[in-house]
Amino acid sequence: MQSEPHDEAATAKIVDWLERNVGGRVVRIARQPRWRPVWFADVERDGEILELCVRGDRTDMPLVFPLEHEMNLQRTMHEQGIPTPRVYGLIESPLAYVMDRVRGRNDFVESTEAERRSAVDEYLQILARLHALPIEPFVRAGVMRAATPAESGTFGISRYERLFRSVKQLPNPFIEFSLAWLKRNPPLSHGRESAIVWDSGQFHTEKGRIVAVLDVEIGHIGDPMMDLAAWRQRDTIIGYGDFKALYARYEELSGRPVDLDALMRHHFAFTLSNELAFSAALRHPAPDSDLMTNMQWCYETNLFATEALAEIYEIELPSVEMPEPRISRGKVAIDHLVHKLRSLPIADEFVQYQLRTMFRMARHIARADEIGEAVSEADLDDLHRLLGRRPATWLEGEEQLERFVLADATEGRHDVELIGLFHKRHLRAHGLLGPAGSAMTRHMKIQSFR
Repeated sequence: MQSEPHDEAATAKIVDWLERNVGGRVVRIARQPRWRPVWFADVERDGEILELCVRGDRTDMPLVFPLEHEMNLQRTMHEQGIPTPRVYGLIESPLAYVMDRVRGRNDFVESTEAERRSAVDEYLQILARLHALPIEPFVRAGVMRAATPAESGTFGISRYERLFRSVKQLPNPFIEFSLAWLKRNPPLSHGRESAIVWDSGQFHTEKGRIVAVLDVEIGHIGDPMMDLAAWRQRDTIIGYGDFKALYARYEELSGRPVDLDALMRHHFAFTLSNELAFSAALRHPAPDSDLMTNMQWCYETNLFATEALAEIYEIELPSVEMPEPRISRGKVAIDHLVHKLRSLPIADEFVQYQLRTMFRMARHIARADEIGEAVSEADLDDLHRLLGRRPATWLEGEEQLERFVLADATEGRHDVELIGLFHKRHLRAHGLLGPAGSAMTRHMKIQSFR
């Protein structure tokens, strides 16, 4: 058996589980080089090779829904005729579940335009079928739902809020503002309720056909409009087509109207999911955490959030001018570190991935060294104008801004002013991710609803 030298004890337990529960002999197993523990295993059984995927629990944040919940939802979708990978079972240590490994790609890089259109239309057909399924099999499988159908549109975000509050240690005025806004302006489901994937748009395609729907980590029983809304976010990196046309096709397939008002609010709620999930991990990252990926996700989707509110309010957002870089005493060493991390010759794929994460961290440190102090000063200047006093430090500013937000939580008298202020803060934070013009600092805007 060939294997990778990472997590040898965990790998040995997985091999043992596979050979006892799937049968046959594991001839190859390797951990995927990414932030979440996932293993690809080849099992020889009855003269054939079973290609399996072992999807592990997160190590950098608690899951919004337990891993077993994800497995049960995926298994039930498969049993109900939705194309998801077959599930073999749950491994208790290391916590993971086993499924078929599917062929194809998760993007359209190698697809023709006709193949892309065909795959997206098939995905719409799958969503319409999923949303039309009776919910009873999902309920029997333990898939979670709101206490009443009327609450189906807010149950998911309430799970995120519970996670956020369970790990919150430092002020987060933007999230407090956003959660208060959602409580005053919740997306109304009007009793709509179905099995949903929520983090939609994730599938593998091959020659214009859907091979499988993947990654139902935050799926549950909720408002089907949530699948149509969250899909917009992934569009910025995949490109699915014009959402006005996609929504019209969904209406044709499902026989139900698309609720634009609910979509806009569901879209805003979903933009908060990264910050709600990773806010603590950004302040105190776990040893295995891919800090820069988490930062990029949060800072990009925070910009999506203020842009979503600006569209709801029909207001124009401010811009910011990034400070000129300073030359510090640490510049030579930092630049040398960036160069060394970029150029080290490493053959091991997983170590290459780890070096890549460190390279991105070094470039972030370099950018923070150049303009971080000026960015903090600009944020404090904005707070001075809002609060009538200037906090002494960045952290004191966070504390005072959160108090201001909470004092206005039930009325929202300062919503428009705060949307602009938070957008400027998000732009500056996003600009600290790496060198100006780098992929890490590139912001892709979501398609407009209007």
